[in-house]
Amino acid sequence: MRYYARRSASSAVQMVNPNSEVARRGQALKINIHAALGLQDVLRSNLGPRGTIKMLVDGSGQIKLTKDGKVLLSEMQIQNPTATMIARAATAQDEITGDGTTSIVLLVGELLKQAERYISEGLHPRVLTEGFELAKKESLQFLESFKLTKKIDRSLLCDVARTALRTKVHADLADNLTEAIVDAVLTIHREGKPIDLYMIEIMKMMHRTDMDTRFVKGLVLDHGARHPDMPKRVKNAYILTLNVLAMNAGLDAQDVLVELQDEHAAGHVVGVDLKTGEPMDPISEGVLDNYRVQRHMLHSIAVIASNLLLVDEMMRAGRASLKSQGPIDQ
Repeated sequence: MRYYARRSASSAVQMVNPNSEVARRGQALKINIHAALGLQDVLRSNLGPRGTIKMLVDGSGQIKLTKDGKVLLSEMQIQNPTATMIARAATAQDEITGDGTTSIVLLVGELLKQAERYISEGLHPRVLTEGFELAKKESLQFLESFKLTKKIDRSLLCDVARTALRTKVHADLADNLTEAIVDAVLTIHREGKPIDLYMIEIMKMMHRTDMDTRFVKGLVLDHGARHPDMPKRVKNAYILTLNVLAMNAGLDAQDVLVELQDEHAAGHVVGVDLKTGEPMDPISEGVLDNYRVQRHMLHSIAVIASNLLLVDEMMRAGRASLKSQGPIDQ
């Protein structure tokens, strides 16, 4: 009866829309897992301060070099619907917390990669999703106990900003941008009010390099006088403005992991120095990750992976659908 009901559902879809494509349970699950792994392979090499850079070429021939996960996922032409869904969820992470895009893609891919092993042995996806939920709760409890409560000042903000920026641009540029970004945010911050980032404008100077970037506390007018008779200096002027606006480091992952486990067993808080491969104290080095980013990421990866595992059919709509017909007259 169960087989008959599922077959009837598929037949009903094709009866309603003969142009639709239907992927059955086993095939749909395999498509989802392979799509997640494919996206993981694309972004794996970009993770971390020592990650490599991707070159994006658009239809007009414009070239962009980046290792930022959000930029890559937003501008790559992703055709697979499952990969598209993962990419949207990952970019939503960036929009909500400002970081963690690449990490979500890698973690979702790894969860589904491990799930595939157990499913091939006959374990039901529902059991795995329940396990994901338990693991998420345990991870969040650990994160809650592991987080540091510190007074928010300029120094702490610089540490957090530097940690995030070094995963997106080279270290020298990240260090140069850190203070400029923190000072810009502190300038527009008002106690008890949300920060309006539209009050910060980024101006591109084509005749300068990235290392020439600096923060100007005021207005920058990148043009001269519009008329030769215009005054060069005005006092008490009214101004109208518009607001427009471990593997990637070449290290052996297993060796590094063993050393970190030994340090952790000795009761130390440990990270890894990507230049030497040796364990280091992230707190004393000012490598601080955002608690909100990690918490949201743990929630997201469990939900995404669970939803993909529970898909029993994939239906691709044909050309004739209500979506393209506009509103229906009542």
